[in-house]
Amino acid sequence: MHYVCPACESENKIDLTFPVEEYVCKTCSHLIDAAGNKQTKHLKVPTENVVLDVGQKGKIEDVEYTVVAIIVKRYGTNIFWREYYLKDSKGNDAFLSESDGHWVFLISIQPNDFNSKSSKLASYAERTYRWYETSPCSIYAAAGFFDEHLDFNLATYKEYVNGTRMISKETVGKKNQYFYGVHISKYDVKRAFKIAHMPYYTGVGIVQPYYFDIKQAINIFCIAALLICLCQLYVYTSRTNETVFAQTINFTDVQDKEMVSNSFTLSGGSAPLKVNAFSGVDNSWANIQLSLVNEKTNEIIYTSKDIEQYHGYEDGESWSEGSQSEDFNLCGVSSGKYHFLISAEKDGALPTFSGLMSPDSKVTVSRDRSGIIGITNLLSGQTTTFTDGKILEKDTSEVARLTKKSFGTQKLDSLINAEALRLTSDPISSNTYVQLKATWLPVSFWNFGFIIFIMVALFVAMWIGKYFFNVNKWKNSSNSPYATS
Repeated sequence: MHYVCPACESENKIDLTFPVEEYVCKTCSHLIDAAGNKQTKHLKVPTENVVLDVGQKGKIEDVEYTVVAIIVKRYGTNIFWREYYLKDSKGNDAFLSESDGHWVFLISIQPNDFNSKSSKLASYAERTYRWYETSPCSIYAAAGFFDEHLDFNLATYKEYVNGTRMISKETVGKKNQYFYGVHISKYDVKRAFKIAHMPYYTGVGIVQPYYFDIKQAINIFCIAALLICLCQLYVYTSRTNETVFAQTINFTDVQDKEMVSNSFTLSGGSAPLKVNAFSGVDNSWANIQLSLVNEKTNEIIYTSKDIEQYHGYEDGESWSEGSQSEDFNLCGVSSGKYHFLISAEKDGALPTFSGLMSPDSKVTVSRDRSGIIGITNLLSGQTTTFTDGKILEKDTSEVARLTKKSFGTQKLDSLINAEALRLTSDPISSNTYVQLKATWLPVSFWNFGFIIFIMVALFVAMWIGKYFFNVNKWKNSSNSPYATS
């Protein structure tokens, strides 16, 4: 149908047939009485944040609607919202209301279907709605075609809310109209009407849903927890932790070189390989370098571990730190055949000793922590020092010749080191080995517990977040169910 504006003689068309009482000329913005074909007043054009046009079509819930009119309503002096009047091909009414970027899809309901239990509670379709707020408003701008005369008197909207649903009671004078509304996503509106740009939204809408569906989240978490428990039960009953490698390595065997261990096989899914390293450190340290080699892929996982243990007595109290044993994990090791490449070192101080006497009782030898060798001539009582045993062997002084003669033909350096181990009580020298043990851990409760903890933490965070979301939703209400400070 089409109408010719009596004010500017422009044509106004719409692709629907329904009884039009008034329309707003799209050219001159005069409100026209269709029956008398005369202008009644000039209206403002809806422009700000208006994203639909009169005559535009869109499909909501598989029903095609045409936008027949647009009204901008004002509350106070600077609060506006937009209402889009829709009609389907059968002439049934529906409405889209947008405020601060939040959208509500509404339909008319019969007054008899709405039951006001009290001034703050009402019911509709077996649901109880809580009074949110009462807002007086007026028409600020309008466009399109109307099947009844516009009433420019002050109107009052009383809104009741239940989650993402609402009931709106519109009162103009003695006339009451009731509307049932549900939240509709801005993306659904954009997709339905093929809108390029949507109004930016702020705050929380009156029927905006929480970002997460708590009931659905509970179902998902419970199902996930059940599956995780079943998987953990299967792993626990079908696999066991197994020691796959154990060996004692002498420091002298890996000095300046790597030892290749015997091969071992890991079977099952990826799991941590736990390594325990023990060395008899005492006020000293040791270091182990360990490379796990996959014999099929030649992939190498390298790690290094220090073992330290110190103790003493200070200010009247004893103290200690460190340990002779260290545990560490090689994480995510898959099944396959492996071996270790092992190297190790320890605190390099030489063992100290004193009182090593020559067979003829003419010379005594001693060595301190820094490696300095002291030769004492027992006949003269004179002591001469040398930096190490090799220097002593090469020296041609009288005391060196006496020492060589007294100890015979054996090399002095070898003799000193051999006798040092026998005579010393130095714990560094007595620490001669490191023990390694590797345990395959296909059964682990750590990941299981961590995942369950994360799920519980996420649910608690979602629950707390929903509470504050609802507090924010009801903060502008005079009847908030949440305590306000």
